[in-house]
Amino acid sequence: MKVKKIGIVSLSSGVLGEDFVKHEVKIGVERLKQYGIEVDFLPHALKGMDFIREHPECRAMDLLSAFKDDSIDMILCAIGGDDTYRLLPYLFENNELANAVKQKIFLGFSDTTFNHFMLNKVGIKTFYGQSFLSDICELANEMLPYTRKYFEELIFTGRIKEIRPSDIHYKEREDFSENGIGVDMESYPNKGFELLKGEAVFGGKILGGCIDSIYDIFDNTRYEDTVSLCKKYDIFPKLEEWKGKILLLETSEEKPEPELFRKMIGHLKQYGIFDVVTGVLVGKPQDEIYYGEYKDILLEELSYKDLSLVYNINIGHATPRCIMPFGVDAEVDVKNQVIRFIE
Repeated sequence: MKVKKIGIVSLSSGVLGEDFVKHEVKIGVERLKQYGIEVDFLPHALKGMDFIREHPECRAMDLLSAFKDDSIDMILCAIGGDDTYRLLPYLFENNELANAVKQKIFLGFSDTTFNHFMLNKVGIKTFYGQSFLSDICELANEMLPYTRKYFEELIFTGRIKEIRPSDIHYKEREDFSENGIGVDMESYPNKGFELLKGEAVFGGKILGGCIDSIYDIFDNTRYEDTVSLCKKYDIFPKLEEWKGKILLLETSEEKPEPELFRKMIGHLKQYGIFDVVTGVLVGKPQDEIYYGEYKDILLEELSYKDLSLVYNINIGHATPRCIMPFGVDAEVDVKNQVIRFIE
């Protein structure tokens, strides 16, 4: 068993500490304990939405503490949110993060995309794709089998060897109240990885995340200081650092309208990222909303580039979810429907 103790952090939303999710938290903690894992909620993780919103410095403190505590093998994010960029000054002003980190498992997705970029900046390899509330606390009688398979591989071995498509995908749950306990989600057949263009086999280290969060690095619509803070702390990798990498993109539960999605891709295009990466992996949109529209936009916007474009990966905001290692050599093989990781 690789993981003996998990530290749970609220780096974005503070919903973990609210009464209306207590039944979910209980399910999640019991599941982790069944694996023999000790669960440690970092000091501010359960303080609730208002406190977490008002105290980004406390969120940063929890992340630093989780890295410094040698008894914690794995840092697990409670859930996403939309303002974890506000941790930047508290992690980078005096090299706080660089001085605290050591290589250990860090898992989260959605707004946590920013935290992945922060950790990438200080040389830490991370894992993208699942969170405590969204996955471990699943209200059905067990975790979704495909999701659980990757989570178990990570806690038992400390790595992910390969990713294959799920046979099914689910209609997202709407009722998260106690009435949802034991209720299964509706499932539908899944298509598998789709090669939209380019070579079917390609390689590189993967980095990226939720395109809605990445867009905030270039656009001030959501918060007026995202662009300036991200620039000040140099959070988005420079073009030369993207060279030879594979870009991962997935859309949030906000299900951006096609026009906005095109704008998001446009910002990345302008940055020059598609000129230097070897390929792009795109997650399945939640509930397959705008599935065809996003695909058409990607093909239109990236038609000029000789790069591989793979669609419908089970990563991000659609369930079930795999876990993708960042910073590890990967070989994508669409013909054989597999992404392999070589360590």
